[in-house]
Amino acid sequence: MADVNFFVAFAAGILSFLSPCVLPLIPSYLSFVSGVSLEEMRSDQALRRVRSRVVLNSVAFILGFSLVFVSLGASASYLGSLFLGYRNFIRLAGGLFVFLVGLYLVGLFKIPALERYLQFNLKDKPAGYMGSVLVGITFAVAWTPCVGPILGAILALAGTSGEVGRGILLLSTYAAGLALPFFLSAMAVNSFFQFSQTFRRYIHPVHVMGGVFLIFVGILLLTDYMTFLNAYVLRFTPDWLLKRL
Repeated sequence: MADVNFFVAFAAGILSFLSPCVLPLIPSYLSFVSGVSLEEMRSDQALRRVRSRVVLNSVAFILGFSLVFVSLGASASYLGSLFLGYRNFIRLAGGLFVFLVGLYLVGLFKIPALERYLQFNLKDKPAGYMGSVLVGITFAVAWTPCVGPILGAILALAGTSGEVGRGILLLSTYAAGLALPFFLSAMAVNSFFQFSQTFRRYIHPVHVMGGVFLIFVGILLLTDYMTFLNAYVLRFTPDWLLKRL
């Protein structure tokens, strides 16, 4: 996995977490899947009693949305494998898409449909940890319009790989980038409340920087320099790690 694409996928997952339709709503997600009120989460004494419930249900929620993203990765890479003879065209199309996503995040153009997330009227969460998994699957679909450009960019990378296993790993890495800060938020809810209030003012600048990063990745794909960059990274990968990959 000594590949620049995996670094890009992980960074994209973190960027998705920091998106306006995910970050501000994390406390509500945690409350809904765990059944713990926001007031209890803000109280250190009450939180000690229910922390394990918050964390375990959050892990189940993470599993749910990860299943959706990994399935999309497998599908995108499988479709890419059907057109191996057009790999160069797929690379160019994928690079152009990633480049345009970068321009979108920078703010050079707007698509209103991608400025929101789908609404699901879930008044009551299905019982148990399996219920939290199902909610994670549901919210992965609800996030799609908002995180769709970033997710689409990683799916484009998966499509250029032409290998189902590689596509699964790539989207697993994306899901990990989204899941890690979500899990840390569940572990330290009170600290997250403070962080989210402070960080909201920086959401737009972070998205602009993420857009610049994706523009750079798109240019690498369009010029096929991503291949050379991956080969360069492999030169510095320890032999013991290469044998495990």
